[in-house]
Amino acid sequence: MTLSVAAVARRLGIAPATLRTWDRRYGLGPGDHTTGRHRKYGPQDVARLELMQRALLRGASSAEAAKYALSNAVPAPRAAGLTGGEFDTGSAPPGGRGLKLAGTNRRARGVGRAALAMDSGALQSLLAAALAADGVVTTWNDVVRPVMAAIAARWEHSGAGVEVSHLFEECVLASLVRATPVVAQPRNHRPVLLTCMPDERHNLPLYPLAAALAERGVGVRQLGASLPLAALGSAVRRTAPAAVVLWAQLPRYADPGVITSLPRTRQQVRLFVGGPGWERGVVPAPAERLSTLEGAVDAVERAVC
Repeated sequence: MTLSVAAVARRLGIAPATLRTWDRRYGLGPGDHTTGRHRKYGPQDVARLELMQRALLRGASSAEAAKYALSNAVPAPRAAGLTGGEFDTGSAPPGGRGLKLAGTNRRARGVGRAALAMDSGALQSLLAAALAADGVVTTWNDVVRPVMAAIAARWEHSGAGVEVSHLFEECVLASLVRATPVVAQPRNHRPVLLTCMPDERHNLPLYPLAAALAERGVGVRQLGASLPLAALGSAVRRTAPAAVVLWAQLPRYADPGVITSLPRTRQQVRLFVGGPGWERGVVPAPAERLSTLEGAVDAVERAVC
């Protein structure tokens, strides 16, 4: 059984033009193609393409992935494997063929491909490699944020990809938690509280902040998402923090009244707010606005150490 270009493209979740490029540049085309005939991919041809795609998901360049696919022997599938789900030619996945990551680096493109394929193993391996090589701040700014933005743009354009967003965020969270060192002897005598505003559920951006501060020996305590105002006040009284960072992803949660209602403690508490929700909102004194991850790390470190 052989497959057309369109059928193979649907199977791999890529554009037919990409298949033609791989054939022209790297020789990864149909084995029985001759001049004047339509391209038809056999089982071994498809298997080689899957090897190439697997290598791309793990961060290889197109040339490296093609070399890997061509240099690895592909066994011929059994006849029974040529029917049914193995060569399903159903409709293409909704939401377009890929993520728009033009202008990003190689790591971001590899992570984007793994996210779209919902390959959590490859995702976490790629994120761990980026964190180890480049650190938390660079990985967040140059890899995680561009991929998150591309996934969000894909969803806004097509209405598809919510499952990709959820899986990606879970993998990012797990990777950041693993990359956060335990600070046994913090430089700050009183902790830093990292929390979302009441009812705000999007707390992922607080994890790279916690990890980056921990790398500098700053002890933090994370209170998670949707913390009730009364519970936040209780935490401030019980821990007497040196600083509190309040995150708001959405403007409707950036309530200045929360800042003014926090309990007063004997020792001064530095207050910071961060997130897109605060960009145009009123930030009452003495709270300070945080705009970037690197700026937040520096400001909090200076305030408490």
